[in-house]
Order: sequence, then C-alpha cells, then structure tokens
Amino acid sequence: MDALGNCPQSRSSEYLHGGRKGCLEGTREAVLNEIGLWAGDFDKPPVYWLNGLAGTGKSAVAQTISERLAAEGRLGASFFCSRDFKDRSDLKLIFSTIAVQLAHKYTKFRSILVPLIGSNPDIIYESLSRQMEKLIVQPLGESGVSTVIVIDALDECKDYEPFSAILSALGQFVSHVPKVKFFLTGRPEQHICQGFRHPPLAAATHVFVLHEVEPGRVDDDIRLFFGREFSEIAGRRGGLDNWLNEENLDLLCERAAGLFGYAVATVKFADSQDYDPREQLDLILQSPENSAYEGETIVDGADATLDSIYMSILREGFSDHCTEIDLEVRSILGTVVLASNPVSPSTIAALLDLDTGTVFSILSSAHSLLVLQEDADHTVRSFHKSFPDFIVDPTRCTDQRFHISPPHHHSELLIGCLELMNWRLEENMYKLPDGVANSEVDDLGERAEQYIDHGLRYACESWHKLLVYESTTHTPKVFSALRRFLRDKFLFWLEVLSVLGRVGDAVHALEATKKWLNEVRSVSDRDTWPMLTQTRSIHWTPLPSLTTAPVS
Repeated sequence: MDALGNCPQSRSSEYLHGGRKGCLEGTREAVLNEIGLWAGDFDKPPVYWLNGLAGTGKSAVAQTISERLAAEGRLGASFFCSRDFKDRSDLKLIFSTIAVQLAHKYTKFRSILVPLIGSNPDIIYESLSRQMEKLIVQPLGESGVSTVIVIDALDECKDYEPFSAILSALGQFVSHVPKVKFFLTGRPEQHICQGFRHPPLAAATHVFVLHEVEPGRVDDDIRLFFGREFSEIAGRRGGLDNWLNEENLDLLCERAAGLFGYAVATVKFADSQDYDPREQLDLILQSPENSAYEGETIVDGADATLDSIYMSILREGFSDHCTEIDLEVRSILGTVVLASNPVSPSTIAALLDLDTGTVFSILSSAHSLLVLQEDADHTVRSFHKSFPDFIVDPTRCTDQRFHISPPHHHSELLIGCLELMNWRLEENMYKLPDGVANSEVDDLGERAEQYIDHGLRYACESWHKLLVYESTTHTPKVFSALRRFLRDKFLFWLEVLSVLGRVGDAVHALEATKKWLNEVRSVSDRDTWPMLTQTRSIHWTPLPSLTTAPVS
C-alpha cells in the first residue's frame, strides 16, 4: 500500500481512538440506537448526516458509533477531520486514507485496489471525484464489500468551494455502491448544507439535527454527565462529599442549555489541579447567566453559554495580570489556535522568544480550555473547536485583553519564524561528513532529531505559509527579517529541508515570497518601496533543482 503515500489514521488504533472520547455510558442512547438501526438496514438511505451546532456532541457520537461498529465488525473506515492537524484538514487526504483502511480490513478490496494504484500512482493528486471513483467506488463495487464508512466534522476541513467538494463527489457515486453506508457529521455551514441539498445526495440522505433533539432528553443526558463526572472528581480528590446539591445541578443544566461542550468545559474548570474544586464550582455558579461581555453569538444564540464560560475561565485565570502579561497571553493563545499544526509549549517559546516556563505557566492558567500535558515538549491544542471560533471573533470575545486578531498574530508568528531561522540556522546543521549524499548517512533521522528541535523545524516548514496571511501592519519588520534570511540563511534552510524530505516546499516558499513582494510593492507609495528595498532589487531565477525529489 505504499503507493498511496503516508496517509493519516491508517492504523485502527489511530483512527478509532486518537485521544477522542465517545459518549458517556447511558447518554445519547436514543440517538445512538437510531444510528445503529440505520447502519444495519440497507432499505434505509445510504447516507446519514448528523447535523449539529458547536458543543452539541457530534464528534462524541461519531466516536461511539465508530467503536460500536468496529466491535461488530461492520466499520470499514473512518476519518475524523480536525483543523488542528494539517493531515486531517486536507480534503485531498480523506479518500486515500479511507482506501488504506478498507484495504487493511478487506482482502478482496485490497486485491482490486493495489493494481489500480500501480497503473496510476498519481491518482492521489487528482480531483476528489476521480479519487472517490478509483480508490473507493470501483474497488467496493467489484469486491461486493458491505461496510460502513464514518467521516466526522466535515466543517473542520478546508473547503473553499460554494458546494462541499466531498459531498459533490459523494452525491455523484453513492448510488454505485449499494452495500455501503456513509455516516457523516458536521456543523450546518452554508457550503455543507448546499452540498446536501444537491438532488442526487438529498434523495440518498437521512438528516438528523442534533441541536433540535427534545430538550428534556438532552438535559437528562447532561445531568447524568455532570453527576458522574463530579462524583469521579470527589472520589479522586477527596473531601468533597455532597459538594453538588440538586439545586446547583439544576442550575448547571440550565446554564448548559443543551450543549455538551459547556458541560465538559465546566467539569474541566472545576477540576483545575491548582485550585479547590468547590471554589472553582462556586465561581461558575455565581457568575451571571448573561453578561454584557459575551458579545453577539452566531446561530440563534446557541453559543451564548459557551461564550460565557470561556470568558469566565479567561478572566479567572488571568485576573491579576498586567498589560505586558496580557500581550504575552494573546501571543501564546494566538499561536495555539492559529498554528498550522499543534505546537508544544517549548516550540511556542522558541517562536515568540519567551521562556518555556513562562509559556507553560500561562497555558496552565487556561488549561481547562486546552488539551495540555505536563511535558513541555508535548503538543497543546484547544479542547473544543468552538474555542478558536470564539477567541478570534470580536463580536463574541469582546474583552480586548483576550481577543486574537488573526492578521496581527499571523504577522507576529511569521516574524518569530524568520528571526528564529536567522538566529539558529548555520552551515551543515546536521554535522554530516563532506561529500556524502543523504541516502549514505545511516543515522540521518537521528541527526535530524538531535540538531533540529521542534521550534526550528516548525519555523523552517511554516514561515512561507504565514507569509500568505501577512498584513501591512508589520511589513517593514517582515521585510527586514525576510531579506536577512534570503541573503544569509537561504542555503542552510535548503539543507534542513533536504534532510526532512521537504525540498519541494522551497518552490512554494519562493512563489509565496515573490507574490508577497509584488503585493507589498503594489500597495506601497513610491517613497515607501525604495525605503524598504534600499534601492536593491531582487531578481527571481528559476531553480530547477528545487523541483526534484529530496536529495538522495
């Protein structure tokens, strides 16, 4: 299966678990049972769309369904989209990953797929429609395999088409595989709704709107969740007997307003390791239900309760910080929510020129909003995808101490990447012997780990992606750092990319740089541009060697 490349989530333990949690036992039973019946009845529509707003628990349902189907031997493949990971937010990887999983599970499918790939190894670079036809539909149709495929959080994939590209392909071919079921989840974003309205797919789809489930049923599930989680905290931390009475439990359920995301955030906040859980719970219970600082919310106020608890956690965590610390808080949280791939506290420290201890301390103050490990080299990310949406939206995060401006922070992070490379890159970073090719160095991977830490690696791989988002606010500083990099560090950067197997990125980086320079020049007046360039022009010459495979 190497012909498919390194597809994410190709092992069952990765695509089934991956750190995700399913539904608490005893909750969501009505929804789960309905989906289970649909999955086993081929007289029902072949596509099931679990439609839900942020915080309603779509991914937990998808995880539980995947686990149940896997236990029954009916799960063929699953793909859990995530904006936090590049390889799980790329539409081009969904069908190839699913094909790998199906090939691992079904011998007949594999026997058909492998020759197809051998005859056209570039299929993974073709259109999504073509990928689905050749990697999924043809092998499934010829093998006669009966299975269920799960795709979670479609809205987490980067899709700039007015109609969802994945759904367009699915609508075109779903009728060609009558023994296959597709379970999909996603927010009701416009391009996804438009995709499901397309006639071929609309007729083949059952829609379940999770946030329209009878409120009483959802409240019962959330009440059960609160009861079990707070009992577990009491048992683990001690001295908390009868700390949650019925009145307080009623209030928490009322505040949750049907959003499991709120319930999870409440439990994480109460379970803060450095604080008394009773005091943390009191802060939640005593906070006003409605706050002038909540800002406007998106769909019918559905995010209001999440906004409220997010703001409460931020204000409590950083209540006594000064203006200078507030800048660091925004920079650090901005890196967490805007980085192209999850980064660790130590990487954030390197990119922002801060002490790792400072970064970890600030992240710990907001730990109930994050997935944060004790190891400073372990990646950190938002615990729920609604938090990045909240903190970058000025109509929702109206406290300017915490609001993240993507254009500003992308520029700040870009400068950090360039300055880190200007400081750290040097000739022969890997301490390689003279006159040897990469393929002749047995311990090349070990040298890469030893001499290129995660912060420098992120800078080398990501600076040109950030250049695309750079606003004019920091242009002089960006230009100065970029000029030093191109003049003094460019060849050393190529060497790093070569060992990492990413030389092809240099082509994209040069294209992005040229485009940025042209855009800056077009918006600069005749006095500003000569000052930036110091009357020196940059001549771009094609670099044929950069279009080849990594040095071998």
